[in-house]
Amino acid sequence: MILCCGEALIDMIAEPTVSGAQGFVPHSGGAIFNTAVALGRLGASAGLLTGLSSDMFGQQLANALQASHVDASHVIRSNRPTTLAFVQLKDGHATYSFVDENTAGRMLTPEDMPKQLPAVSALYFGGISLACEPCADAYAALLDRHGPDRAVMLDPNIRPDFIKDQTRYRTRLNRMIARADIIKVSDEDLDWIIPGPEPLEQKVPLLLQAGPAVVIVTRGGDGASGYLANGSETSVPVKPVEVVDTVGAGDTFNAGVLAELDRAGQLTKANLHNLGLDQLRSALAKGAEVAAITVSRAGANPPWAHEL
Repeated sequence: MILCCGEALIDMIAEPTVSGAQGFVPHSGGAIFNTAVALGRLGASAGLLTGLSSDMFGQQLANALQASHVDASHVIRSNRPTTLAFVQLKDGHATYSFVDENTAGRMLTPEDMPKQLPAVSALYFGGISLACEPCADAYAALLDRHGPDRAVMLDPNIRPDFIKDQTRYRTRLNRMIARADIIKVSDEDLDWIIPGPEPLEQKVPLLLQAGPAVVIVTRGGDGASGYLANGSETSVPVKPVEVVDTVGAGDTFNAGVLAELDRAGQLTKANLHNLGLDQLRSALAKGAEVAAITVSRAGANPPWAHEL
């Protein structure tokens, strides 16, 4: 099973009401939740490790996991509230305002993390859960404990507004990068992780030197590129579609990459460190294919396998 570790929350998306005033409609979401749902819909064996509330929104999230065939046995339930992300869409692009204090997801601690993961073959981390404490320390501890003998993918999806202590965040993130086998970053993420005017092509080798076997860089409408530790690289274009909005696009892309590597039998630590360029290109192409479907419809609504 691919275990996705991180936030599940409610996206409150603005929509006009009958009176014409703006209201907010609750949609299940969160970067890591979206990737888990997308994996389940693609037919991969997927689970989610997160903190879920016992409130009405937590139940909505639990129902959504079940509907998309995502294993919830590692979900940690509590009476704390659900994280809410109020979303404003402008020209199809989302901006967020979060309500996240003392929530079920954020307040996880290292002591909450499972000591054994017998059915888990790969781990996926990312999103705001890597920035918000104490859960950020909990997920870092989980990676320290279970990452050495499992394939690990990390997408930091950096949101500077969430980073209260940049030194602590960078120290924790750098430790997690060194443990990961696949790092997926946007071009903006890469410039934040490795500041400076140097072009992307000079920064990717520095990221690879930190320990990962594969670095994937997405560039929005310009497609995605994959880089191997031996210096080889490949790129895929985005699939041309009419974009409704970009909510969940990167999360779905990650699921496509993981699902294809898993299908091909490459989602192990040893195989990722010996990955061929054709295998990497196939994974990137699957990511682009499923992301294109997600952006062609409203909200984070990943495709099912039969839609591909």
